[in-house]
This record gives sequence, structure tokens and C-alpha cells, in this order.
Amino acid sequence: MKIATAPALSEDIRTRDAVARSILENGPSTAAALSEKLGFTPAGIRRHLDALVADGVLEAREPHSALIRGRGRPSKVFVMTDDGREKFEHSYDDLAVAALKYMSSQMGEQSIKAFAETRADDIIKKATMTMTKRSHKSEALAEFLTEQGYAASVAVKSHGEEICQHHCPIAHVAAEFPQLCEAETRAFSELLGTHVQRLATIAHGDGVCTTFIPKTARTSTAKKGR
Repeated sequence: MKIATAPALSEDIRTRDAVARSILENGPSTAAALSEKLGFTPAGIRRHLDALVADGVLEAREPHSALIRGRGRPSKVFVMTDDGREKFEHSYDDLAVAALKYMSSQMGEQSIKAFAETRADDIIKKATMTMTKRSHKSEALAEFLTEQGYAASVAVKSHGEEICQHHCPIAHVAAEFPQLCEAETRAFSELLGTHVQRLATIAHGDGVCTTFIPKTARTSTAKKGR
């Protein structure tokens, strides 16, 4: 029986952390995508993925039907679980939740909404400075969100675009207080100058926070300006 040395175990831990962090920051990924991105062999990546699944950090899922192309068995997609996400969350979550619960009990739920709206206004103020430098608003917003730790990207769809936030630093707090997500959505709408729709949130158990920006709304706005 071969016993792993301390340096080997340390390297394994670092690699495993890199695999988990890549999924946390970039969203659901296949073993092949992780192998290419991180520069490890497919066999090595699968070994770490199996270990992370066994530890409850990741979950293997069947890919979405829209992503399946060609013949053959589709590759499984690995997603961060709630337990796995918790390992990477800020240590102040419990304190933040406790503080907001205290505010709610002492001043009523309206105080939580007021706090969420104040936070949304702060997002608008900060994001505007970044977005004025870019012509593509959704990409500029995604860039700003990434700078704030949300690992955001833009996906072009047939009827519009989606801003995907692959990480949420306040997920556990937002799970207790959905007013934060609602106010954030309002901020996105104001920044983009059009109606947007939240399709999924990490706080509600989804793998990615997804905000849909309909193409029709942008087109209608453009036509009215003529």
C-alpha cells in the first residue's frame, strides 16, 4: 500500500481547492472544461471531482438539454452545493443575519426594505462610474459585478441577454432576507434602462443568479427615440 507524503497531500489540497474555486467563480463546469482551464490532466481532474462530490462540496448533474450537442453520452456538469458554497462564504454572514433580524424585530420589516433599497442605491452609484466608460451596458454591469466579487458574465440569448452571477458574497444573508435580491434587481433595471427579470438566484438554491434582459424592451425603447 502506497502512503501519500505530506507534500503530495498538500498539493492535492491546493489542486482540489482550485477545482472547487473555479466552479464557484465560473459556474457549473464539465471535467473537460476544468481540465483545459486549469491545465490538469482529465484523469486528475476527475479524481478531484469525485473527491469533492464525496465530500458534499460538489454535485454532479446531467447537462441542460439546450447544451447537449452531437452524439454520444453528454458529459456531466459539476455544480457547487450549498454546503460547498458555505466553505467559501464570508465569516460575517451569521453576524449580518443576526443584525438584520434585530433591526426587523425592533423597527419592523420596513427597516429591512429600507436597508435593501439603500444598498441598491449604492450599487447604482458605484456601477454608474464603471458603466459610463463602456458602450455595452450589460457587459459593463457584469464587469462591475465581477469587481465586486460576483464573478459575472453575459450570455446572449435569442430573445435578449442574461447576466449570470456565478458567485454571491451575500447568498446566506439574502436567503434570509429576499428584499436584498429584489432591490438589487431594481438597481439592475435602472442601470440598464429597461425592465429586467430575475430567473434564478443562488440565495434560493440555484447554481447561478440569472437576470434576463429582454431584447424587445431595448428595441421598443430605440424605436420610440426615433
